[in-house]
Amino acid sequence: MAEYVLGIDQSTQGTKALLFDAAGALICRTDLPHRQIIDDRGWVEHDPMEIYNNTVQTVKNLVEKSGVDKDEIKVLGISNQRETALIWDRETGQPVYNAIVWQCARGAAICDAIEKQGAADMIRSHTGLHLSPYFSAAKIAWVLQNVDGAQEKAERGELCCGTIDSWLIYKLTNGKEFRTDYSNASRTQIFNIRSLQWDEEVCQLFGIPMGCLAEVTDSDGTYGETDFEGFFDHPLKICGVLGDSHGALFGQGCLEKGMIKTTYGTGSSIMMNVGEEPVSSDTVVTSLAWRMGGKVNYVLEGNINYTGAVITWLKDDLQIIQSPAETQDLAEGANPVDTTYLVPAFSGLGAPYWDSSAKAVIYGMSRTTKKAELVRAGLDSIVYQITDVIKAMEKDSGIPIAELRVDGGPTKNTYLMQFQSDIAGIPVQVPSAEELSGIGAAYTAGISAGIYDIHTIFSGIERKKFEPKMENEVREIRYSGWKEAVQKILTK
Repeated sequence: MAEYVLGIDQSTQGTKALLFDAAGALICRTDLPHRQIIDDRGWVEHDPMEIYNNTVQTVKNLVEKSGVDKDEIKVLGISNQRETALIWDRETGQPVYNAIVWQCARGAAICDAIEKQGAADMIRSHTGLHLSPYFSAAKIAWVLQNVDGAQEKAERGELCCGTIDSWLIYKLTNGKEFRTDYSNASRTQIFNIRSLQWDEEVCQLFGIPMGCLAEVTDSDGTYGETDFEGFFDHPLKICGVLGDSHGALFGQGCLEKGMIKTTYGTGSSIMMNVGEEPVSSDTVVTSLAWRMGGKVNYVLEGNINYTGAVITWLKDDLQIIQSPAETQDLAEGANPVDTTYLVPAFSGLGAPYWDSSAKAVIYGMSRTTKKAELVRAGLDSIVYQITDVIKAMEKDSGIPIAELRVDGGPTKNTYLMQFQSDIAGIPVQVPSAEELSGIGAAYTAGISAGIYDIHTIFSGIERKKFEPKMENEVREIRYSGWKEAVQKILTK
């Protein structure tokens, strides 16, 4: 019999089911979107039951579309949107409130109150994360404080407080398993990345009872079994779980200290494997890459709010392009001596500046600046922001970076990839495979189940390589112009 590995990638916009063969090749994909529930305050929610039902349906659709024998699908891996948090009733499995999405900052007042207690540095020391409503803790605390009876039920241990991975595992195993993996736990802001346990002191600050938290399990550990509500005749073992960015790091084969990847999405996650000991940084955050085979790897991570979203802004808001595909020809045809810079601080600047009050600016225009030059400035801003984070990571870790592995839709733009290599001054590797988050989780499950060999499975991913071509003097002039533009908008 053939052997197949099933991957689920539950992301912000929708849920994908992915089927991989015994060689690790992606042979079929199905997906379903879910609603983005956004109110006039900008608060963002998802319906947890819609996400779960879509997860089950995408798998059913995948099996039908692929035509494979269900009995030949052996194991399941899950990757998920990370900081999104929710609470559900431990007995009934019903959510007490919608999932609060990672983009939602409604927990800002909770973080402000904790900061006034002088606890921000302690939280950073214990969890590796800046005190922020971006992470799961403030979202869970908000639900406990604002849903009638939730805090009391939580104190009695009647609720489960978790992230999307733990929600799906709970539902897929019919409530038998309440688990999360180390990568997801490390993004909650209540997990101690040194003791590798839920942090009692931090949990108390947020008012989150530790008895409501999931059992933290190795990323390649066993998370129970599921038959997808009776769809499979024999249950599948769940034995690979990773947050989406961590899944992409693993899927890129960044298994060694010093290897780094960037995902070009709406925003960007730049993540560097720093090995088996945590590295402290003032400019980026420290998290766990994963724990596999009982061994932990740590990462430095920088998140940027506006990378691919800059292209969307050019298309939907400025309406100066009809499709993202136009940006390459426009950028390549722009006046090479134009000095226009776009600093896309539409919601402040993230790593490495951490200035939430900064405002976006177009800087350095001349009378000859036209559409092509503005579009090129938009693409270039993606590269400059990512380079800022790469340089910060290299400085803080003391680890020289030899190459950058990249994924996401914008990586199809060869101008963007060449400019990234030129400005960062390192080779850029673009894989032939897409769906790197799902690949990472599926490969983790396949390796855990003995279907894949960790030493050979990544060799099937071909890569296109971009080498730096820009002269050092030109690079320095272009990059210093960017730094000058950024300095104009910083408020601290």
